[in-house]
Amino acid sequence: MRIIAGRFKGLPIPPALKGTRPTTDRTKEAIFSHLSSWNMLDGASVLDLYAGTGALGLESLSRGAGSLTAVESSRRAASLVSKTLGLMRSSPSWGEGIQARVFPMTVERFLSTAADETFDLIFMDPPYAVDSRDCDSVLASLVSTGSAGPGTVIVLERSARSASPRPPAGWSVTETRTYGETAVHYLEAEGGKGPEAGEEGQD
Repeated sequence: MRIIAGRFKGLPIPPALKGTRPTTDRTKEAIFSHLSSWNMLDGASVLDLYAGTGALGLESLSRGAGSLTAVESSRRAASLVSKTLGLMRSSPSWGEGIQARVFPMTVERFLSTAADETFDLIFMDPPYAVDSRDCDSVLASLVSTGSAGPGTVIVLERSARSASPRPPAGWSVTETRTYGETAVHYLEAEGGKGPEAGEEGQD
């Protein structure tokens, strides 16, 4: 696995640990193509929940994000993300002002202790075994804690067989794209940055 584009293009990412399902390059490229078309990456503050290998958050830094907060409950996986960030920091491409941190804890614990910080972009890529109701609960917590605000885009990656997410009040799924067995849902508050609510597509 490698970062596929941007200032850290080609930097290797440690392979996924057993039980971790990394986002495929095809899906990752499609996600970032959408986000780039909405001008979501330049200087963005990014929250990567269920980070796993960190592929989505690390890719966002490579493509111009200004900060990354990665949350991963597996301490070993979180350590590997930190190791990759160390390689990025030692690169001449690491710009002044870029910030990155890794929290080795559950998403629920992170949100229960999160400081008053609103992110521009939030990735959610939970294991497919995580119940859809639990995903909906995390979405609600993101909004209630202020981690997700009016200008935030949430990118939720799920099995194509999973139930569609139920957004918090005032939020909607503005687009869903399906790539094989993977469904990617984009959620925004009313008046967000992406396409009109209800638009769906399949690649």
